[in-house]
Amino acid sequence: MPLQNKLGLWTSTSLVIGNMIGAGIFLMPAAMANFGSIGLLGWVFSAIGSFFLAKVFSNLSKLLPHATGGPYAYTRHGLGDFIGFLVAWGYYLAVACANAAITISFVSALSTFFPILASSSVIAVGTGLCSIWLLAYINMQGVVTGGKLQLITTILKVLPLLLVAVGGLFFIKAANFTPFNSSGGSVISALQATATMTMFAFIGIESATVPSGSVANPEKTVARATMLGLLITTFIYVLGSVSVIGIIPAAQLQKSVTPYADAAVAIYGNSARYWVSAGIAIAAFGSLNGWTLLQGQVPYAISKDKLFPPIFSRTNKKGVPYMGIIISSVMVSLFMTMNYTKGLVAQFKFLLLLSLLSVLIPYLLSAAAYLVIRVRNNPNAGGWAGAVALAIFAFGYALWAIAGAGQEAVYYGFLLLMAGIPFYVWAALRKNAE
Repeated sequence: MPLQNKLGLWTSTSLVIGNMIGAGIFLMPAAMANFGSIGLLGWVFSAIGSFFLAKVFSNLSKLLPHATGGPYAYTRHGLGDFIGFLVAWGYYLAVACANAAITISFVSALSTFFPILASSSVIAVGTGLCSIWLLAYINMQGVVTGGKLQLITTILKVLPLLLVAVGGLFFIKAANFTPFNSSGGSVISALQATATMTMFAFIGIESATVPSGSVANPEKTVARATMLGLLITTFIYVLGSVSVIGIIPAAQLQKSVTPYADAAVAIYGNSARYWVSAGIAIAAFGSLNGWTLLQGQVPYAISKDKLFPPIFSRTNKKGVPYMGIIISSVMVSLFMTMNYTKGLVAQFKFLLLLSLLSVLIPYLLSAAAYLVIRVRNNPNAGGWAGAVALAIFAFGYALWAIAGAGQEAVYYGFLLLMAGIPFYVWAALRKNAE
Protein backbone atom coordinates (compact mmCIF):
# COMPACT_ATOMS: atom_id res chain seq x y z
CA MET A 1 0.00 0.00 0.00
CA PRO A 2 1.52 3.42 -1.01
CA LEU A 3 2.62 5.63 1.89
CA GLN A 4 0.04 8.32 1.05
CA ASN A 5 -2.70 5.71 1.50
CA LYS A 6 -1.67 4.93 5.07
CA LEU A 7 -2.54 6.37 8.47
CA GLY A 8 -0.07 8.83 10.00
CA LEU A 9 0.70 9.69 13.63
CA TRP A 10 -2.12 12.14 14.27
CA THR A 11 -4.73 10.09 12.44
CA SER A 12 -3.69 7.00 14.43
CA THR A 13 -3.73 9.03 17.65
CA SER A 14 -7.22 10.30 16.84
CA LEU A 15 -8.31 6.68 16.39
CA VAL A 16 -7.20 5.94 19.98
CA ILE A 17 -8.69 9.13 21.45
CA GLY A 18 -11.85 8.94 19.36
CA ASN A 19 -12.57 5.30 20.24
CA MET A 20 -11.93 5.88 23.95
CA ILE A 21 -13.94 9.09 24.29
CA GLY A 22 -17.54 8.13 23.58
CA ALA A 23 -20.83 9.78 24.47
CA GLY A 24 -20.81 8.09 27.89
CA ILE A 25 -18.02 10.27 29.25
CA PHE A 26 -20.39 13.27 29.24
CA LEU A 27 -22.49 11.50 31.92
CA MET A 28 -19.65 10.10 34.05
CA PRO A 29 -19.38 12.99 36.61
CA ALA A 30 -23.05 12.55 37.56
CA ALA A 31 -22.71 8.76 37.81
CA MET A 32 -19.82 9.17 40.27
CA ALA A 33 -21.22 12.12 42.24
CA ASN A 34 -22.54 10.06 45.16
CA PHE A 35 -19.01 8.86 45.96
CA GLY A 36 -17.59 12.35 46.54
CA SER A 37 -14.36 13.82 45.17
CA ILE A 38 -12.61 10.47 45.76
CA GLY A 39 -13.87 9.75 42.25
CA LEU A 40 -10.94 11.81 40.96
CA LEU A 41 -8.58 9.23 42.47
CA GLY A 42 -10.60 6.54 40.67
CA TRP A 43 -9.67 8.24 37.39
CA VAL A 44 -6.00 8.34 38.39
CA PHE A 45 -6.01 4.65 39.39
CA SER A 46 -7.59 3.61 36.09
CA ALA A 47 -5.16 5.80 34.15
CA ILE A 48 -2.18 4.15 35.86
CA GLY A 49 -3.51 0.66 35.11
CA SER A 50 -4.26 1.69 31.53
CA PHE A 51 -0.71 3.03 31.22
CA PHE A 52 0.67 -0.47 31.82
CA LEU A 53 -1.66 -1.88 29.15
CA ALA A 54 -0.81 0.92 26.73
CA LYS A 55 2.90 0.28 27.28
CA VAL A 56 2.41 -3.42 26.55
CA PHE A 57 0.58 -2.63 23.29
CA SER A 58 3.21 -0.02 22.47
CA ASN A 59 6.04 -2.53 22.94
CA LEU A 60 4.20 -5.26 21.04
CA SER A 61 3.70 -2.91 18.10
CA LYS A 62 7.49 -2.51 17.93
CA LEU A 63 8.09 -6.27 18.14
CA LEU A 64 5.42 -7.05 15.50
CA PRO A 65 5.05 -3.77 13.55
CA HIS A 66 3.23 -5.19 10.51
CA ALA A 67 0.83 -7.51 12.37
CA THR A 68 -2.71 -6.40 11.46
CA GLY A 69 -5.37 -7.27 14.03
CA GLY A 70 -3.95 -5.82 17.24
CA PRO A 71 -4.72 -8.03 20.26
CA TYR A 72 -5.67 -10.93 17.96
CA ALA A 73 -2.35 -10.81 16.09
CA TYR A 74 -0.34 -10.53 19.30
CA THR A 75 -2.07 -13.38 21.15
CA ARG A 76 -1.90 -15.62 18.08
CA HIS A 77 1.84 -15.01 17.63
CA GLY A 78 2.51 -15.48 21.33
CA LEU A 79 0.02 -18.11 22.47
CA GLY A 80 -1.05 -19.95 19.31
CA ASP A 81 -3.93 -20.16 16.84
CA PHE A 82 -6.60 -21.30 19.30
CA ILE A 83 -6.11 -18.50 21.85
CA GLY A 84 -5.79 -16.00 19.02
CA PHE A 85 -9.06 -17.21 17.52
CA LEU A 86 -10.93 -16.92 20.84
CA VAL A 87 -9.66 -13.37 21.29
CA ALA A 88 -10.67 -12.42 17.75
CA TRP A 89 -14.08 -14.11 18.00
CA GLY A 90 -14.99 -12.33 21.22
CA TYR A 91 -13.49 -9.01 20.15
CA TYR A 92 -15.31 -9.06 16.81
CA LEU A 93 -18.71 -9.65 18.42
CA ALA A 94 -17.95 -7.11 21.15
CA VAL A 95 -17.20 -4.40 18.56
CA ALA A 96 -20.50 -5.15 16.79
CA CYS A 97 -22.44 -4.84 20.08
CA ALA A 98 -20.52 -1.71 21.06
CA ASN A 99 -21.25 -0.07 17.69
CA ALA A 100 -24.95 -0.77 18.16
CA ALA A 101 -24.86 0.90 21.59
CA ILE A 102 -22.89 3.87 20.20
CA THR A 103 -25.46 4.29 17.41
CA ILE A 104 -28.22 4.45 20.02
CA SER A 105 -26.23 7.11 21.95
CA PHE A 106 -25.85 9.10 18.74
CA VAL A 107 -29.58 9.03 17.98
CA SER A 108 -30.33 9.93 21.61
CA ALA A 109 -27.96 12.93 21.45
CA LEU A 110 -29.58 14.13 18.21
CA SER A 111 -32.99 14.10 19.92
CA THR A 112 -32.00 17.36 21.67
CA PHE A 113 -32.17 19.05 18.27
CA PHE A 114 -34.81 16.76 16.70
CA PRO A 115 -37.33 15.82 19.46
CA ILE A 116 -39.19 13.44 17.12
CA LEU A 117 -36.28 10.98 17.50
CA ALA A 118 -37.27 10.50 21.14
CA SER A 119 -40.94 9.81 20.34
CA SER A 120 -40.82 7.85 17.08
CA SER A 121 -39.03 4.48 17.09
CA VAL A 122 -39.35 4.19 13.30
CA ILE A 123 -37.55 7.49 12.67
CA ALA A 124 -34.98 6.69 15.37
CA VAL A 125 -34.20 3.32 13.77
CA GLY A 126 -34.05 4.91 10.32
CA THR A 127 -31.61 7.55 11.55
CA GLY A 128 -29.47 4.90 13.24
CA LEU A 129 -29.37 2.74 10.11
CA CYS A 130 -28.44 5.73 7.95
CA SER A 131 -25.51 6.58 10.25
CA ILE A 132 -24.28 2.96 10.31
CA TRP A 133 -24.30 2.57 6.53
CA LEU A 134 -23.00 6.08 5.82
CA LEU A 135 -19.91 5.32 7.90
CA ALA A 136 -19.61 1.85 6.35
CA TYR A 137 -19.54 3.53 2.92
CA ILE A 138 -17.00 6.15 4.03
CA ASN A 139 -14.67 3.52 5.49
CA MET A 140 -14.88 1.45 2.32
CA GLN A 141 -13.32 4.39 0.46
CA GLY A 142 -10.00 3.64 2.15
CA VAL A 143 -8.41 3.83 5.61
CA VAL A 144 -7.17 7.36 4.93
CA THR A 145 -10.72 8.61 4.20
CA GLY A 146 -12.06 7.02 7.39
CA GLY A 147 -8.97 8.23 9.25
CA LYS A 148 -9.45 11.84 8.15
CA LEU A 149 -13.08 11.78 9.31
CA GLN A 150 -11.87 10.33 12.62
CA LEU A 151 -9.37 13.16 13.07
CA ILE A 152 -12.04 15.81 12.36
CA THR A 153 -14.67 14.30 14.68
CA THR A 154 -12.08 13.78 17.44
CA ILE A 155 -11.10 17.46 17.35
CA LEU A 156 -14.77 18.53 17.32
CA LYS A 157 -15.75 16.35 20.29
CA VAL A 158 -12.65 17.14 22.34
CA LEU A 159 -13.23 20.88 21.92
CA PRO A 160 -16.36 21.18 24.15
CA LEU A 161 -14.77 18.90 26.75
CA LEU A 162 -11.67 21.12 26.84
CA LEU A 163 -13.74 24.31 26.97
CA VAL A 164 -15.49 23.00 30.09
CA ALA A 165 -12.33 21.44 31.56
CA VAL A 166 -10.13 24.55 31.17
CA GLY A 167 -12.78 27.26 31.44
CA GLY A 168 -14.27 25.60 34.50
CA LEU A 169 -11.04 26.04 36.48
CA PHE A 170 -11.96 29.72 36.96
CA PHE A 171 -15.38 28.86 38.44
CA ILE A 172 -14.41 26.13 40.88
CA LYS A 173 -15.61 26.33 44.49
CA ALA A 174 -13.45 24.42 46.99
CA ALA A 175 -16.51 23.55 49.11
CA ASN A 176 -17.84 21.34 46.29
CA PHE A 177 -14.94 18.91 46.78
CA THR A 178 -16.15 17.97 50.26
CA PRO A 179 -16.87 15.46 51.60
CA PHE A 180 -13.97 13.52 50.08
CA ASN A 181 -15.75 10.18 50.54
CA SER A 182 -19.55 10.31 50.75
CA SER A 183 -20.15 6.68 49.74
CA GLY A 184 -20.85 5.50 53.29
CA GLY A 185 -18.13 2.84 52.98
CA SER A 186 -14.39 2.75 53.44
CA VAL A 187 -11.95 4.73 51.30
CA ILE A 188 -10.66 1.48 49.77
CA SER A 189 -14.13 0.26 48.77
CA ALA A 190 -15.05 3.70 47.34
CA LEU A 191 -11.79 3.84 45.39
CA GLN A 192 -12.39 0.35 44.00
CA ALA A 193 -15.96 1.24 42.98
CA THR A 194 -14.97 4.49 41.22
CA ALA A 195 -11.95 2.89 39.56
CA THR A 196 -14.20 0.09 38.26
CA MET A 197 -16.56 2.66 36.76
CA THR A 198 -13.81 4.72 35.16
CA MET A 199 -11.78 1.84 33.70
CA PHE A 200 -14.44 1.29 31.01
CA ALA A 201 -13.70 4.81 29.73
CA PHE A 202 -10.23 3.56 28.73
CA ILE A 203 -11.48 0.73 26.50
CA GLY A 204 -10.21 1.34 22.99
CA ILE A 205 -6.62 1.93 24.07
CA GLU A 206 -5.52 -0.78 21.61
CA SER A 207 -7.18 0.89 18.60
CA ALA A 208 -3.99 2.04 16.84
CA THR A 209 -2.59 -1.53 16.86
CA VAL A 210 -5.51 -3.10 14.95
CA PRO A 211 -4.88 -1.53 11.50
CA SER A 212 -1.05 -1.76 11.83
CA GLY A 213 -0.71 -2.98 8.24
CA SER A 214 -2.32 0.26 7.08
CA VAL A 215 -0.16 2.57 9.21
CA ALA A 216 2.90 4.46 7.91
CA ASN A 217 6.09 3.41 9.77
CA PRO A 218 4.09 1.20 12.19
CA GLU A 219 7.14 0.29 14.30
CA LYS A 220 7.23 3.94 15.48
CA THR A 221 3.81 5.40 14.70
CA VAL A 222 1.60 2.82 16.50
CA ALA A 223 3.62 2.97 19.73
CA ARG A 224 3.63 6.78 19.78
CA ALA A 225 -0.07 7.03 18.89
CA THR A 226 -1.03 4.60 21.67
CA MET A 227 0.87 6.45 24.40
CA LEU A 228 -0.02 9.92 23.10
CA GLY A 229 -3.69 8.95 22.84
CA LEU A 230 -3.70 7.72 26.44
CA LEU A 231 -2.01 10.87 27.79
CA ILE A 232 -4.35 13.28 25.97
CA THR A 233 -7.46 11.30 26.93
CA THR A 234 -6.41 11.05 30.59
CA PHE A 235 -5.76 14.80 30.71
CA ILE A 236 -9.25 15.50 29.33
CA TYR A 237 -10.93 12.99 31.68
CA VAL A 238 -9.27 14.18 34.90
CA LEU A 239 -9.35 17.94 34.22
CA GLY A 240 -12.96 17.75 33.00
CA SER A 241 -14.03 15.89 36.15
CA VAL A 242 -12.22 18.41 38.38
CA SER A 243 -14.06 21.30 36.72
CA VAL A 244 -17.52 19.70 36.72
CA ILE A 245 -17.24 18.54 40.35
CA GLY A 246 -15.86 21.94 41.37
CA ILE A 247 -18.64 23.90 39.67
CA ILE A 248 -21.74 21.83 40.50
CA PRO A 249 -22.54 20.93 44.15
CA ALA A 250 -22.66 17.17 44.78
CA ALA A 251 -26.38 17.09 45.65
CA GLN A 252 -27.22 18.80 42.36
CA LEU A 253 -24.67 16.80 40.35
CA GLN A 254 -26.19 13.47 41.44
CA LYS A 255 -29.52 14.45 39.86
CA SER A 256 -28.05 15.91 36.67
CA VAL A 257 -28.62 14.06 33.38
CA THR A 258 -26.34 16.49 31.51
CA PRO A 259 -23.45 17.38 33.89
CA TYR A 260 -21.08 18.77 31.25
CA ALA A 261 -23.88 20.86 29.72
CA ASP A 262 -24.84 22.17 33.19
CA ALA A 263 -21.23 23.12 33.87
CA ALA A 264 -20.95 24.80 30.46
CA VAL A 265 -24.07 26.88 31.18
CA ALA A 266 -22.52 28.06 34.47
CA ILE A 267 -19.36 29.10 32.59
CA TYR A 268 -20.57 30.38 29.20
CA GLY A 269 -24.33 30.95 29.52
CA ASN A 270 -27.49 29.15 28.34
CA SER A 271 -26.45 28.76 24.70
CA ALA A 272 -23.59 26.49 25.82
CA ARG A 273 -26.07 23.66 26.45
CA TYR A 274 -26.56 23.26 22.70
CA TRP A 275 -22.91 23.08 21.70
CA VAL A 276 -22.22 20.56 24.46
CA SER A 277 -25.16 18.50 23.17
CA ALA A 278 -23.64 18.78 19.69
CA GLY A 279 -20.36 17.59 21.19
CA ILE A 280 -22.09 14.51 22.60
CA ALA A 281 -23.57 13.70 19.19
CA ILE A 282 -20.18 14.19 17.50
CA ALA A 283 -18.52 12.05 20.20
CA ALA A 284 -20.87 9.17 19.44
CA PHE A 285 -20.55 9.63 15.67
CA GLY A 286 -16.74 9.75 15.88
CA SER A 287 -16.57 6.63 18.06
CA LEU A 288 -18.87 4.81 15.64
CA ASN A 289 -16.58 5.79 12.76
CA GLY A 290 -13.45 4.60 14.56
CA TRP A 291 -14.91 1.25 15.55
CA THR A 292 -16.34 0.81 12.03
CA LEU A 293 -12.79 1.07 10.68
CA LEU A 294 -11.70 -1.65 13.12
CA GLN A 295 -14.67 -3.96 12.44
CA GLY A 296 -13.34 -4.60 8.94
CA GLN A 297 -9.69 -5.00 9.99
CA VAL A 298 -10.17 -7.65 12.71
CA PRO A 299 -12.04 -10.31 10.65
CA TYR A 300 -9.72 -9.54 7.71
CA ALA A 301 -6.68 -10.44 9.82
CA ILE A 302 -8.26 -13.70 11.06
CA SER A 303 -9.40 -14.67 7.58
CA LYS A 304 -5.91 -14.07 6.15
CA ASP A 305 -4.64 -16.61 8.70
CA LYS A 306 -7.34 -19.06 7.52
CA LEU A 307 -9.09 -19.10 10.89
CA PHE A 308 -12.22 -17.33 9.62
CA PRO A 309 -14.30 -17.73 6.41
CA PRO A 310 -12.35 -16.54 3.32
CA ILE A 311 -15.07 -14.03 2.40
CA PHE A 312 -13.73 -11.68 5.12
CA SER A 313 -10.33 -11.40 3.40
CA ARG A 314 -11.79 -9.92 0.20
CA THR A 315 -10.63 -6.37 -0.49
CA ASN A 316 -11.79 -3.71 -2.94
CA LYS A 317 -9.61 -1.68 -5.34
CA LYS A 318 -8.55 0.57 -2.49
CA GLY A 319 -7.31 -2.34 -0.38
CA VAL A 320 -10.21 -2.14 2.09
CA PRO A 321 -11.66 -5.43 3.46
CA TYR A 322 -15.12 -4.34 2.35
CA MET A 323 -16.93 -7.64 2.98
CA GLY A 324 -15.92 -7.53 6.63
CA ILE A 325 -17.35 -4.02 6.94
CA ILE A 326 -20.58 -4.99 5.14
CA ILE A 327 -21.21 -8.15 7.18
CA SER A 328 -20.31 -6.37 10.41
CA SER A 329 -22.63 -3.46 9.57
CA VAL A 330 -25.48 -5.91 9.00
CA MET A 331 -24.87 -7.31 12.50
CA VAL A 332 -24.68 -3.81 14.01
CA SER A 333 -27.94 -2.88 12.26
CA LEU A 334 -29.71 -5.94 13.69
CA PHE A 335 -28.38 -5.36 17.22
CA MET A 336 -29.32 -1.65 17.10
CA THR A 337 -32.84 -2.43 15.84
CA MET A 338 -33.31 -4.87 18.73
CA ASN A 339 -33.10 -1.97 21.20
CA TYR A 340 -36.07 -0.25 19.54
CA THR A 341 -38.14 -3.43 19.26
CA LYS A 342 -40.55 -4.10 22.11
CA GLY A 343 -39.61 -7.36 23.78
CA LEU A 344 -36.03 -7.34 22.46
CA VAL A 345 -34.62 -4.50 24.60
CA ALA A 346 -33.64 -6.95 27.36
CA GLN A 347 -31.88 -9.18 24.82
CA PHE A 348 -29.92 -6.21 23.50
CA LYS A 349 -28.77 -5.24 27.01
CA PHE A 350 -27.81 -8.88 27.52
CA LEU A 351 -25.63 -8.75 24.38
CA LEU A 352 -23.88 -5.68 25.75
CA LEU A 353 -23.17 -7.57 28.96
CA LEU A 354 -21.71 -10.42 26.93
CA SER A 355 -19.48 -8.09 24.97
CA LEU A 356 -17.97 -6.47 28.04
CA LEU A 357 -15.79 -9.45 28.94
CA SER A 358 -14.89 -10.02 25.30
CA VAL A 359 -13.15 -6.63 25.24
CA LEU A 360 -11.24 -7.15 28.49
CA ILE A 361 -9.90 -10.67 27.82
CA PRO A 362 -7.75 -9.53 24.85
CA TYR A 363 -5.99 -7.12 27.23
CA LEU A 364 -5.24 -9.92 29.69
CA LEU A 365 -3.93 -12.32 27.04
CA SER A 366 -1.93 -9.63 25.21
CA ALA A 367 -0.07 -8.95 28.46
CA ALA A 368 0.64 -12.68 28.76
CA ALA A 369 1.75 -12.96 25.13
CA TYR A 370 4.12 -10.00 25.46
CA LEU A 371 6.86 -11.89 27.30
CA VAL A 372 6.63 -14.89 24.95
CA ILE A 373 6.98 -12.67 21.86
CA ARG A 374 9.83 -10.72 23.44
CA VAL A 375 11.76 -13.93 24.15
CA ARG A 376 11.27 -15.13 20.58
CA ASN A 377 12.10 -11.82 18.88
CA ASN A 378 14.80 -10.44 21.18
CA PRO A 379 16.21 -13.32 23.27
CA ASN A 380 19.49 -11.47 23.92
CA ALA A 381 17.94 -8.09 24.72
CA GLY A 382 18.41 -6.65 28.19
CA GLY A 383 15.87 -5.03 30.50
CA TRP A 384 14.15 -8.27 31.42
CA ALA A 385 13.31 -7.16 34.96
CA GLY A 386 11.38 -4.19 33.59
CA ALA A 387 9.66 -6.31 30.93
CA VAL A 388 8.54 -8.90 33.49
CA ALA A 389 7.31 -6.19 35.88
CA LEU A 390 5.37 -4.50 33.05
CA ALA A 391 3.73 -7.78 32.02
CA ILE A 392 2.78 -8.58 35.63
CA PHE A 393 1.27 -5.14 36.29
CA ALA A 394 -0.62 -5.11 32.97
CA PHE A 395 -1.87 -8.68 33.49
CA GLY A 396 -2.89 -7.90 37.08
CA TYR A 397 -4.79 -4.77 36.09
CA ALA A 398 -6.59 -6.59 33.26
CA LEU A 399 -7.53 -9.41 35.66
CA TRP A 400 -8.82 -6.87 38.18
CA ALA A 401 -10.84 -5.20 35.41
CA ILE A 402 -12.42 -8.53 34.46
CA ALA A 403 -13.35 -9.14 38.10
CA GLY A 404 -14.83 -5.63 38.23
CA ALA A 405 -17.08 -6.41 35.27
CA GLY A 406 -19.21 -8.54 37.61
CA GLN A 407 -20.01 -12.24 37.97
CA GLU A 408 -22.79 -12.19 35.39
CA ALA A 409 -20.57 -10.62 32.70
CA VAL A 410 -17.78 -13.13 33.40
CA TYR A 411 -20.15 -16.10 33.37
CA TYR A 412 -22.01 -15.29 30.16
CA GLY A 413 -18.94 -13.82 28.49
CA PHE A 414 -17.11 -17.11 29.05
CA LEU A 415 -20.03 -18.99 27.47
CA LEU A 416 -19.89 -16.62 24.48
CA LEU A 417 -16.20 -17.39 23.96
CA MET A 418 -16.79 -21.13 24.25
CA ALA A 419 -19.61 -20.86 21.68
CA GLY A 420 -16.95 -19.93 19.12
CA ILE A 421 -15.09 -23.26 19.46
CA PRO A 422 -17.14 -25.11 16.78
CA PHE A 423 -16.19 -22.35 14.31
CA TYR A 424 -12.53 -22.85 15.18
CA VAL A 425 -12.85 -26.62 14.68
CA TRP A 426 -14.43 -26.02 11.26
CA ALA A 427 -11.64 -23.60 10.31
CA ALA A 428 -8.94 -25.98 11.54
CA LEU A 429 -10.38 -28.90 9.55
CA ARG A 430 -10.65 -26.73 6.44
CA LYS A 431 -7.08 -25.50 6.91
CA ASN A 432 -5.75 -29.06 7.24
CA ALA A 433 -7.66 -30.20 4.15
CA GLU A 434 -5.92 -27.61 1.95
